[in-house]
Amino acid sequence: MCVRWFAFVPCTLYLIFAHMKILMVCLGNICRSPLAEGILQHKAWNAGLRWSIESAGTNGYHTGEPPHKLSQKVAKLNGIDICKQRSRKFAADDFEKFDKIYAMSSDVIDEMKMIARNRFDASKVDLLMNELYPGKNMDVPDPWYGPEPGYHDVYAMIDKACEKIVAKYASTKLAGQ
Repeated sequence: MCVRWFAFVPCTLYLIFAHMKILMVCLGNICRSPLAEGILQHKAWNAGLRWSIESAGTNGYHTGEPPHKLSQKVAKLNGIDICKQRSRKFAADDFEKFDKIYAMSSDVIDEMKMIARNRFDASKVDLLMNELYPGKNMDVPDPWYGPEPGYHDVYAMIDKACEKIVAKYASTKLAGQ
């Protein structure tokens, strides 16, 4: 029974267990990783996948802040709303919470190693662009330092990589279909 408006009303609680938990990580968690979180969540949802997607940053400078206004704008132009996301700092225990952790650049992986120390699990970590170009170790460039067109370019890169992730994992047991 739930208490609502001072009356007892029966209610049902539905729990959705995520069968795949993915973390997207960049430096500040305001440009690249919020886009990656929003894009992958959108694609997974549209594919009927019960995945939990989050994002984090390694530096913590923007903790609690929304994504950069240009990341929000580019996402919105592509039908994705990321305005409710809030930046958080990557933590060592993220390795216990997530099945897969994608870094936007190699320097982010280095920072993750320093933060996690002996809890770093290389089997869970990869560069996002390795989904499109296996073994090439390409970075998603940080658009923070440039004008709006850079955010569109980054969106396109992340979008293609996220499409590949959905195609790759959708047929596995972790997909949760």
